[in-house]
Amino acid sequence: MGDQEQQTPAEPVTEIEAVVTLQIRVTDWAALRAAGHRAVHGVRFVGNDPDAQRAAMAAEVDEGPQGALNVLLDPDQLLEGIPGVELLGGALTTRPADEVEPDFTELFPLDVPPEAAEGPGEGWLLTPRTACLLFEQLSALADAAYDDVEEYAGAPVLAGEEHEWAVLGRLPRLTWKQDVPWRREMARSFDDLAGDLADGRWPEPRCPAEELALELALADAAAALEDEPDHIAELMDGLPAHPFDYDWAACRECFPRHRHVLLLDDPELDGIEDPDSEANRELGLGDLRPPAWFTPFADAGPRDPERGFRR
Repeated sequence: MGDQEQQTPAEPVTEIEAVVTLQIRVTDWAALRAAGHRAVHGVRFVGNDPDAQRAAMAAEVDEGPQGALNVLLDPDQLLEGIPGVELLGGALTTRPADEVEPDFTELFPLDVPPEAAEGPGEGWLLTPRTACLLFEQLSALADAAYDDVEEYAGAPVLAGEEHEWAVLGRLPRLTWKQDVPWRREMARSFDDLAGDLADGRWPEPRCPAEELALELALADAAAALEDEPDHIAELMDGLPAHPFDYDWAACRECFPRHRHVLLLDDPELDGIEDPDSEANRELGLGDLRPPAWFTPFADAGPRDPERGFRR
């Protein structure tokens, strides 16, 4: 009997729905951005004007880590080089970290003696509930500030119309004519402080912009306790209560470094932001003109310059 022919088994055709959940911390924005641009270079664009499509995708990468990940984790990119599969469909959704609720009970434990707690205060703890509410307000303010930028771009805030703006109209009047890059940096200041809390650090302002960002968040947190009790109760579900909860006076004492920026909207102090003004020199305030708002205080470390923007 001759050799029997080898029978190749019929290959099954299977449709599979794969769900992958990743929690990612960006540790090197410059490296991630470079990887995103390499991925854009390797994409084969079809249809009208491939160059314009490539430029738009490259611009998305430059927007920040989320944009770069949108490119690198695209379903087509993930399946590139895997033999024997065909992409039938799919979508990618990435969310900024502030939409993933941190575990504030773990980040700010209550079993630490106040004198041993990390942070600028002595004899006081930043509690999980206080941290949670501040985090929510800072994140909401960041969203609202970016919304202002998207709606108004570089249009000036007009006197009498400041209440039509979500956030930027609440800033001192000397900021009302700032351009889009300045406004996006201001929006990022809220995110920077929220990021401190998400990482288990006390939100100590590092520059005048963050100083005002924290003051707005403290004011909004106090208002939320009065105006939204049901929402606050739901938000705090599962977080331990403590006598130090919502002590905004202690927060103001422990967090802000200078609070000079709070002087800027006093009509009697017009011009005090100029370091050459007599009042500024007498108080030793330094440069509080808007372009200097993102310059770190002398006793504070700078933020990562490559951290990008949420949007």
